[in-house]
Amino acid sequence: MKLLPLLLSLLAIDSVAAAQPHPCVADASERAPKLLALHLGPDFDTPLSFEPPRTLPGIKNPANTRQQLDVLEVKAFASPRGQYRLRFIYYNRPAGACVLMGQEVLEHASP
Repeated sequence: MKLLPLLLSLLAIDSVAAAQPHPCVADASERAPKLLALHLGPDFDTPLSFEPPRTLPGIKNPANTRQQLDVLEVKAFASPRGQYRLRFIYYNRPAGACVLMGQEVLEHASP
């Protein structure tokens, strides 16, 4: 019975931490339009729209498996071309220092 209050307080702390946005959300939001414009090329002049970044499960750094990399995904829409998923991979240590390690553009399509 003595462990129950401790467990409940740990769960409350964990839920507060999960509710806070990732520290690199602003950086991913700023980079998304630039990355998609680069991918689509200079001749593409259709308006673009973007959803807010969401945090995906982290991945291990291939160069050092003891390090964890954070992944943020931004969904983008470019009519008439379609939908894209932009992923930004960050090394976020020390906390708050967003170091971009990689980025990818995935077209959401069925060929």
